[in-house]
Amino acid sequence: MSANLLLAQVLLLVLGTLAVGTADPENLPDQAFKAVLAILITVGLSQLRPKVFLKLATPAWLVSLVLLVLVFFIGHGTATSSGTKRWLFSGIFQFQPSEFAKLSLILMLASFFARRGVYRKLISATGMIALTTLLVLIEPDLGTTVLMFSLGIVLMYAAGVRFTNITALLFALALLALPILSIYLERNPYILERFLTFISRDKVSESVAVKGLDQIGMAHRDLSFGGIWGQGPEAPRYPYFADHTDLAIASVGFSTGLLGVTMVLFAYWLVVSTALQVAQLAARVRPMTPNLHGASIMATGAMYMIVGQAFVNLAVAAGIFPVTGVPLPLVSYGFSSMLSMSIALAIIHSALREVKSALPQEERTPELIAAD
Repeated sequence: MSANLLLAQVLLLVLGTLAVGTADPENLPDQAFKAVLAILITVGLSQLRPKVFLKLATPAWLVSLVLLVLVFFIGHGTATSSGTKRWLFSGIFQFQPSEFAKLSLILMLASFFARRGVYRKLISATGMIALTTLLVLIEPDLGTTVLMFSLGIVLMYAAGVRFTNITALLFALALLALPILSIYLERNPYILERFLTFISRDKVSESVAVKGLDQIGMAHRDLSFGGIWGQGPEAPRYPYFADHTDLAIASVGFSTGLLGVTMVLFAYWLVVSTALQVAQLAARVRPMTPNLHGASIMATGAMYMIVGQAFVNLAVAAGIFPVTGVPLPLVSYGFSSMLSMSIALAIIHSALREVKSALPQEERTPELIAAD
């Protein structure tokens, strides 16, 4: 296993547990238990070879599609006012199928491109991406839809699809989507309202902004109160909506200060550097087998799934993006996201080990051997 990747996971889970303890102490034992379970899941699944994940790709993707369809009939949502349906079941068995769908899409596209190449099968791959994202879009979950669609594009690029072909594909899809956009926004008015509120936020009265009555304003207040070293998890503070879920970074900043926020960013950088190492090492292996190609694609997709979602979450917390219900990977409270991200880390572990073992003996530097 990669020591850097394991360190990143432990850092994020520990800081996430601190954030939950700061914002919602009643859920602290539950979060701590799930954090330990997440590490065990990553360690266990990382022992599998990439070809096992690739063989599971088709059934996993088909199951994810079935679960996404079931959401329309028996699903429920946390925001009754918007009419969203994103969750299945309830209590300890509650989970979000879209999280599983992101993982299955990574496996499916990696398996597809590794087996059939990238030049004559672009339409089929596009259909897989479009079908999966469309089911999430209908829930509706625009934030996850954008992340999932961009994940598919990143996987295409990682597989070796030419940039010009990807650009042409995006242009064609944009033209097809324009007539549907107005209907979608009309049926889901809260999305447009949220966007208009975001672009007009500077017109909000200064008294409201100073008091921090909106959740982003209160998150900014917590981050500023945290200072460099933080106030500690038991310091008095005002609770607000999503301070232990979508805005968990504010609770991290309040309890651990700038130091904790920097550690969160450092952990995500470790994920990026490890996944890029997989791609760099795979490029040096000759001949490139389908299993190695698939491992490289999976590692890149798993990395983007984690870090891309983290970027969106942090951008929302910073006030750069409109508010959207995207949790901070391995930090926010909730097991669906934590489980999917832990499996994604296991995929990167597995891919790195596979690529290293395929390198010629003369290219196995002491640094690579020590990192095993």
